[in-house]
Amino acid sequence: MFLRQLFDEATWTYTYLLADEQSKEAIIIDSVVEKVERDVKLINELGLTLKYAVDTHVHADHVTGAGLLRERIGCKTGVASSEGVSCADMALKEGDSLQFGKYALKILETPGHTSGCLSFVCDDKVFTGDALFIRGCGRTDFQAGDANTLYDSITKKLYALPDNTTVYPAHDYKGMMLSTIAEEKAHNPRVTLGREGFVDLMNNLNLAMPKHIHVAVPANMKCGLDK
Repeated sequence: MFLRQLFDEATWTYTYLLADEQSKEAIIIDSVVEKVERDVKLINELGLTLKYAVDTHVHADHVTGAGLLRERIGCKTGVASSEGVSCADMALKEGDSLQFGKYALKILETPGHTSGCLSFVCDDKVFTGDALFIRGCGRTDFQAGDANTLYDSITKKLYALPDNTTVYPAHDYKGMMLSTIAEEKAHNPRVTLGREGFVDLMNNLNLAMPKHIHVAVPANMKCGLDK
């Protein structure tokens, strides 16, 4: 499998391009609208056919590039069915699977950061969005987030994956690129507090709202085509 981890320095966002090297069919995860030209150039250079542009959730810190990629390339877009994004081609839910070449991207519902978060599993890799970061996790204080729900998503869904599963998060703020389920079980300082400690910590982070939330969320409800 071809896998490329791409970065948006303005929002600390990782975008992932996955492809089957034989069929050249590809999927992009968590695209950023300002980086669409970069992504299209790479896709064309590599001779890939982009089948799907999917998002792990309705982002509050950046505008998705999924809608623009659909206009430019003709791919299908997908987001969690619970988010009610009517412009998306696919309303994704637990158990769904997206085929690209000989590979399948399997959908897990991992809410808590927001009410409609998804994680994507492909072979020994999991793309966790904002549900699980490297030694951290996404906040739970907006978009119907809930710390108890996120704790369950991490410990009952993501930690149920094999220990050697590579974790690819949607963001990192400390220069880390990837982790494993085993590493996070052992070293994630939030989750190792246990449920009560985790919920108390998450409910008392007192973080400022994302700078672009009032622009990003409405735009992402329109597939990123109306900022």
